Amino acid sequence: MARARLRERARVGSVTTALAIAALAAFLAALSYGDFSISLPDLLASLTGQGLPTVDYVVHRLRLPRAVTGLLVGIAFGLAGVLFQRLLRNPLASPDVIGVTSGASASAVLSILLFGASGAALSGSALAGALLTAALIYTLAWQRGISGYRLVLIGIGISAGLSSLVSFLMTRADLSAAEQALVWLTGSLYLSSWDTVVPLTACLAVLVPAALVLARALPRLQLGDDTARGLGLPVERSRLGLLVVAVCLAGVATAAAGPVAFVAFVSGPIAARLIGGARPAVVPAALVGALVTLVSDFVAQHLLGGHQFPVGVVTGAVGAPYLLWLLAMTNRAGRGG
Repeated sequence: MARARLRERARVGSVTTALAIAALAAFLAALSYGDFSISLPDLLASLTGQGLPTVDYVVHRLRLPRAVTGLLVGIAFGLAGVLFQRLLRNPLASPDVIGVTSGASASAVLSILLFGASGAALSGSALAGALLTAALIYTLAWQRGISGYRLVLIGIGISAGLSSLVSFLMTRADLSAAEQALVWLTGSLYLSSWDTVVPLTACLAVLVPAALVLARALPRLQLGDDTARGLGLPVERSRLGLLVVAVCLAGVATAAAGPVAFVAFVSGPIAARLIGGARPAVVPAALVGALVTLVSDFVAQHLLGGHQFPVGVVTGAVGAPYLLWLLAMTNRAGRGG
């Protein structure tokens, strides 16, 4: 038993290290590759304050804010997704499937189209929409406890209603405002700046440690409420704390880059397959989210012909087939609810 645990820890450690190296490589590639290519020595010199003025301008003003935003947004979505999925014991229970990011999107689009919001006001509106939507879903799903499938089904229904609201607002908007809202809805890192990075970093400096601490309760929560209570865990308080942190992670990520599709949805399952076993893959999922976001943004910028696309176009193209496959496998296994 002890030997098996040691092997499991070793595999988790090696997978985490490999993912961290891959994310770092994707981050450096985002900084060095483009119309103005920068060699690795010049890039490192610029990052350490010893670069040439031209290189410093390209790195620090144009590429670094976008790459840092992609890294942090990916970490936030990856953590939010794995917390939702592990907490509710349902692979469909990610914030972009159950309506949390739809709430953020609806609130942001409403702010753009009706009030011309941008910057901090737009981000605050998206975060508030995510929190209000999550509170509504939790309230409607509560019946002397929370069932994962009930919460997912209610969330999907609310998400559909919010999507209809967004469509209605878009049809009533003028062309320029609708274009701005559409770019935001796709999920994009194009407008990333240090004004985006600073509040995002401040939020994650609080939320990521909180998520890692609260995630220690996940193994006991996955045993069922009665067993978890028997082990001395305050079930509802732990569940509510995890949900609040996960919603805030999804909300701040959506506020920074828009609802980048399926990053939260695929990060946890990919990390779980890499490490194997039943251990919650919290840190690996965060790194997978960062890697998926950075690689997808690189593909969207440089590998799709002469045009640049929002990162959400690539993540959506990857995540949608996975969702269909998961639904088909769940239904075939007789667990379709």
